[in-house]
Amino acid sequence: MKQKQIPPADLQAFDDFTATQPIAVDLVYAQPEHRDNIFGCALYRGDAKLWGHKDIVALTLLAAQICHKEYGWILEIKDSLRPVEAQAAMQETAIVRANPHWMEEPRLLSPPGHGGHPRGMAIDLLPLTENGEEIDMGTRFDHLSEDRSNNPAARDYTAFSEDEAYNNLIVENRRKLTDAMLDAAAQNGMELLPLPQEWWDFRFYPAYTKSFLPLFDADLPEEMQMMLHGDGRVYSERTYP
Repeated sequence: MKQKQIPPADLQAFDDFTATQPIAVDLVYAQPEHRDNIFGCALYRGDAKLWGHKDIVALTLLAAQICHKEYGWILEIKDSLRPVEAQAAMQETAIVRANPHWMEEPRLLSPPGHGGHPRGMAIDLLPLTENGEEIDMGTRFDHLSEDRSNNPAARDYTAFSEDEAYNNLIVENRRKLTDAMLDAAAQNGMELLPLPQEWWDFRFYPAYTKSFLPLFDADLPEEMQMMLHGDGRVYSERTYP
């Protein structure tokens, strides 16, 4: 099967919708000091926009409207398009090297060029209250467990504490988010996969995403590139620990 190229015109910036839709943007990997940036370095430049394929953007905006209407939530977008170079950079960070099981099935990180992220066809997000407070989802965003036998970020995980009421609350919060995303996908005539290992990750199924070539940052128009130094150098794995 010949893979299709994703034209830049099919990418949209979530940043362009924050004033009119119940969403917020928090590009974690552009902020080395961000509490949820487990990689400890900036994978994206500080002024990068958060891009996604137009189809994932459309269903996410609809899901945000559903969540806002039903629960008063705002959806905070953390990541979508993750160019191949960014995936490669992740592989070379100290924390990934210390946790090689993250790259083994069931994977928590995809090899460069694989998965929905380098096609802008995966979305990482979490719900907020209208006051900007995070809804408790049981773990932080991007909680990648160092214990491969115990992953509290997995969708089927229920043993968060000894408090059954608290456990039920987390399960319900995750269900609400998942149902809204699946409802939005269905209304848009799309099939969406809630990634089993990570409650914050939703993506199109591999059978669909594999029909498209992954995107390299260096191939994007300059105004869309996410990983350039001020002098124009593209980030590479040599930039990272």
